[in-house]
Order: sequence, then structure tokens, then C-alpha cells
Amino acid sequence: MRKLLLVAATIILLTALGYVVFPGHTFLYSDSQIYVPILERYQDPTLFTRDLVALTPHVSFTIYDEATLALRRLTGLDLQAVLGFQQLLFRALGIFGVFLIAASMGLSRRMSMGVAAIYGLGASIPGPTVLTIEYEPVPRGFAVPLLLLAAGLVAQGRDLWAGIAAALAFLYHPPSVYNFWGLYFLLTLWPNKPTVMGRRIWGLLPMLCAVVALLFLSRLQPGVSETQPFFSRIGPELEKLQRMRAPYVWVSVWPGFWYAHYIFLWLVSLAAFWRVRKSVPEDLKPFLVGLPFLGVLSLPLSYLLLEKLNWIITPQIQPLRAVLFITLFAGVLASIAGVKAAEARRRTESAVWFLIAFAIPIHTRVLEILPPDFRQPLLLRRAALAAGLACMAALTAWAVSRQKRWATGAVAALVLAPLFLIPRWGKVVNYTELRTPGLTELCNWARTNTAKDAMFHFPDAGRAFYPGVFRAGALRAVYVDWKAGGQVNFLPHLGLEWWQRWSTTMDGKFRADRIPLYLSLGIDYVVVRSKNRRADRVPVFENAEYAVYALRKPGTTTGTLQMSYRVERNSSTSRRDGTDACAPRRVTLIAAEALAKRNASSMGFPSANATANPALNVSPAAVVSRAST
Repeated sequence: MRKLLLVAATIILLTALGYVVFPGHTFLYSDSQIYVPILERYQDPTLFTRDLVALTPHVSFTIYDEATLALRRLTGLDLQAVLGFQQLLFRALGIFGVFLIAASMGLSRRMSMGVAAIYGLGASIPGPTVLTIEYEPVPRGFAVPLLLLAAGLVAQGRDLWAGIAAALAFLYHPPSVYNFWGLYFLLTLWPNKPTVMGRRIWGLLPMLCAVVALLFLSRLQPGVSETQPFFSRIGPELEKLQRMRAPYVWVSVWPGFWYAHYIFLWLVSLAAFWRVRKSVPEDLKPFLVGLPFLGVLSLPLSYLLLEKLNWIITPQIQPLRAVLFITLFAGVLASIAGVKAAEARRRTESAVWFLIAFAIPIHTRVLEILPPDFRQPLLLRRAALAAGLACMAALTAWAVSRQKRWATGAVAALVLAPLFLIPRWGKVVNYTELRTPGLTELCNWARTNTAKDAMFHFPDAGRAFYPGVFRAGALRAVYVDWKAGGQVNFLPHLGLEWWQRWSTTMDGKFRADRIPLYLSLGIDYVVVRSKNRRADRVPVFENAEYAVYALRKPGTTTGTLQMSYRVERNSSTSRRDGTDACAPRRVTLIAAEALAKRNASSMGFPSANATANPALNVSPAAVVSRAST
């Protein structure tokens, strides 16, 4: 019992440090900008009565909303606290799952925890723009750790509990789990001993219950929905829009080096598996080999289904996100192979395996620091850090296998040192501050001094993410913003409406001749950055970062009492001008719901010809900064 408590305490510590220190966590930086307004409107239907995002919920086929709102009612906490609690819980379960995988291969508890700690450093998945450990409390970030827990339980022969974990992952985010359940179903049908077959069948029962429960709950889901055109094809207009707003779904526009990146990591996972194959439980082998292989297979499969057949469901399923398992298992298997090599006194081989395992969380483009480009000091710094951590890990594994007195201290250093060295010495920045004091003041003012049904517009925001932060923080409708356009993959009608709004009103400045148009669209307030304030109009609110202008005279607005005042601030206050703020990359998929059908805009789109190197900040989620600068 004491050993189990020690394992639990270590996992809790790792989870807490990972949440606070590295890889960290965010809120309202990415897809939570979409989920929070939807959840707030479910809680209070008088909110967001005119907001495009909140009026088109896409959470019918997930328990993400039901679980979150139930916890909120039970605890009385706000959404951020409730979602953060779930995020911590599922991160801990993912770390525990990797611990079980490593322990099933004969590693000691201390080194199994070391392998789990390396996984806990997270990794960015370029191309489909997802993460092995999500920074935001979003459905995919809950489902993937549950799959790791399920794999660990399968390795321990606990199929029923594995089925429960994987079924819960399905309930949170169905598109994340079809690879796992496909392999488990084939494993169940594979001829084997009757006792083994019966155990695997028991593992299928939770999934059957989950499917029935999800279908039942989806029927009770509020909100406007559209019929899913399952067998339709993507039309030219929608394809242009998707290529412009969501090029990460279209594998043909990926930079070429990402193909080499994933092939290399897949070969690493195969080589590491081959080195440890004799220690791998039979039930675990299909997942360690099959999930990375399906990740590689997703590249040509996505190209065929989306770019050749134009199947409309492909951008919603996004098979490309299966490449996550290539990176994830390359790191986990390389760490385990490093431990096994150290135990066999193959110290150089052990260091090489650990070098790859640490290179994955330290630098997105692993092939750039293996070996490093000596012309770039940052790459040299990160390569040196990965090499130093690899040598420390190899020495620690050797010390544990030889039961040295200092082995426990070495394990503690291996678990804790990377959390602090990677962000500080390695200069790895996963996200930057997005919620500034000025934006917080703006949100507070709008929440307390405008009507619930007030509509705000940010004509000079461009592709920045702060209008989405304002929507969720102020609980007020935003006419259009770049982040909301990421739903074009899942909600075609919303995407067309979004593009019509964007192309009509996002002209980069607030002009007087645009006021009649704004009023006809139901916009009550225009918000511009301080550098674009107008000298001929008096703002109803102003601080060092933003100025707000009311379009209607007092007494004719849709809002409550208007208060005009200025917040003075030191001139050194930073401003967030320029491109999108950096934040985690992630794309969440759930079955589509959208606006009621309406006539599509006849307005033209930008060119559909994608560039060879698409900008990294074109995802609905923002960018992690793990690459060289």
C-alpha cells in the first residue's frame, strides 16, 4: 500500500508541475474560445442571443458539455475552475497509463515513473496542429490520456477497466478513439484461448453502452442542428474556403519536411519496439505497432478521401490527426528502449534512445537537432540540452538497475530537471500571454455596462485572437472573428456565413461611412486598438489598449446605461499589435451542427492555390513555439 501511495503522490506531483511549469496550461487561447460561449449559453439562455458561435453548438455527440455543466452545478465553481479540474484529472490518468505500459515491460517502478515523466513533457504535432498533451481543457485533451490509460490497462490484463477508460474517451471525443477501438475489435476477433477471448469481449461491453448513451443524449441536445450530408462532396466554393482558413487539413499543402519528420519517428518507434519486443505483453503489441502505423497510413488516406474524392465528412473526422500516435509512441518506446539498454550495460545505445526521447519535446523539428545546425545557436543549445538530459537518464537507468544508493536521487532529478531546464535553458516557449490588463478591463466594462444582447465588432483585429477572449470574458456577442472561422471544417453553413461577415466588415479600420452598414447588421459597439482611435468621436470606453465607440445614441441602444470614462495607464503598458498570439495548436472535432440552412454568399474567395509553406498560425488553434527562431 505504501508503494502505491508513493506512485500516486508522484503522479500528482508530476501533473501539478506539468500544469504550472511545463508544458503548462492555457484558457481562452484556443478552442476553449469556442466552447465557453456555448457552455455559458446552455447555463444562461439569455446570453449570446445574437452570436454566431454560441448559437451553433457542435457538442451533441459528446458528454463534454453535460459533464462540465453538471460539475459546475454540483460545485458552484466557474467554468474555468471546472474545466481545469477535468484537465488535471485526465492528465494524471494519462501519466498513469504510460506508467502501466512501462511497468508491463518489466521496468522498475522508479524507471516506469521516469518514462511517464518524459511523456509528461508533451510534444507538438505539426501538420494537423495538435498536441500529445493539450494545454487547453478541450475534449481531445481529455480523450487521448484516457486512451493511454486504456492501453496500460490492456497491458496489465484489465480489459474491462480498459474498455471503461476507452469508452469514456469515446464519450468525450469520438474521432480520437476510432483507431484504438478498431485495433481492439480486431484483437478480440483474433483466434485465441477462450479465456482470453472472453476477457476481451468484456472489454467491448463498455463501448456498446457508450454508443447507446451518446445516441440518447444527442437526442436531448438543445440548439439548432443541420442534417449531416454524410455522402456529399465538398463543392468548389467550400473547398476554397477550407483551403484558405484551414489548410492544415489538406495534406498536399504541408511543407515537405513534415513527411520526412513522421517517417523518421515511425522508424524510431519500429526500431525501439524491435529492441524491447521480448518484454512487450502480447495484448499490448498490436497497439504499440498498429497505432503508429495507422498514423502513417492516415497521410495517403486523407489525400485520397479529401483531395481526390472530396468526401465532405473527411475534414470533420480529420484522419491526419492520427499522426499524433507516431510521435507519442516514438517517445515512449525510445524511453523504454533506453532503460532496457542501460540495464544491459549498453550505455551508448541507451543515451542515443534517450536523446531521441528528449529531442521530441524540446524541438518540434527533431531532424534539425539530430544533428544540430551549427549555424544556429538556439539549435546548438537545445541539442546540448537534449544530450545532457539523455546522458543523465542513461546513468539513472544504470544506477537503478545496479541498486546504487544514489539511484533514488537520480530518478528525482530525471523527473524534475527537464520541467525547469527545457523552458528556461532550452528557451522553449509553448505560448505567450494573451489576456492583457487592457483586455481584462475591456471585458469587465462590457459585462457590467452593456446589455446582454449587445453586439461588438473588432474591424482592425485581423487574425488576432483577442476578440474570442473578449466574447468569453465579457459574455457578449462578437459579430465576426478569425477564430470562429475554424469551424468551417465541421459546420459548412456556419463557415459560409462567417466568410460573408468577414469579407464584408473586416476592413482593418473604423470609418464613419461604414456606420450605416454596421447598424444594419445589428452591431452596437465598435472596438479598435488604441492606435486606431478616432479623433472626431468620443469613445464610451478607453484605456491604453482599446477604444470602444457606441453606434447608437443613448436611449436607443439595445444595451443598458452607457458610461463613458477613460482608464489612464502608464505609457509602458505593452500592446498586442500584429499577428495572432501564440497559443497551443489543437483541433477539436465533434459531430456537426450548424445554422439553419440559408442562401450561401455569392462573394468570391481568395485563391485556392495554397503556398508551399503555409503560415503556422492558420489553425483554429494557435501556434506552439518549439521551432527555431
